[in-house]
Amino acid sequence: MKPRTTLATTQLPDGTPLVLQEHDGRHYLLVQGQQIAGPATQGAEEELARLACAPFRPARQPKIFLVGLALGHTLAAVAEALPQKRANFVVAEPLAELPLWHRAHLPGSLFNNDPRVTLVLDPGPAGLARHAGSLHSIIIHLDAAPTGERNRPWVDDRRWLAAAYEALQAGGLLAIAASRPEPTLTRRLQRCGFAVAEHLVPVTPNAKKTRLQPIWLARKGKAFE
Repeated sequence: MKPRTTLATTQLPDGTPLVLQEHDGRHYLLVQGQQIAGPATQGAEEELARLACAPFRPARQPKIFLVGLALGHTLAAVAEALPQKRANFVVAEPLAELPLWHRAHLPGSLFNNDPRVTLVLDPGPAGLARHAGSLHSIIIHLDAAPTGERNRPWVDDRRWLAAAYEALQAGGLLAIAASRPEPTLTRRLQRCGFAVAEHLVPVTPNAKKTRLQPIWLARKGKAFE
């Protein structure tokens, strides 16, 4: 049996350890022993990216804002969905160690070699405000993304939701995934002016026992048909 190897460790802003591990060619991000990114989230991250990008495949210069880098699964799926040479993928990652881990331990990461990727530090309201009216999609997986004040998800912050709404183009999408239901999220998004559709996707595609987790698509503009 192949051992699980710890490749790197650091601390989150609240002092909690973040650990990068590898096992049998697969990588994991762990917080207090719980996987926040890796095989358990990859399927949902990829489906989240596909749904968030599908309407913008015809765009000449799609601009996508990703909240957090994690292991790069969402970024890779975004790049696959939007192959346009003039696309712009803005990755908002405040933890300095994560980009370094990609360069040191994840040589195949798209983050390392795609010139369409731009790294910024601020995923919060002020960071979104710099993109007023220009984004096609904002993508966030609540398990793997950096958090806001008091270690709360950014989607719990009304200021962040309002900034996301203003940063999107008309018809743009705020796409959110989570590993568990968020009963009040749809209503919060609607209060900020979004038209909302909720999807359930398999945690692990092709598994014998399928567990579903939610994805929310919140559109700036007319309701979903």
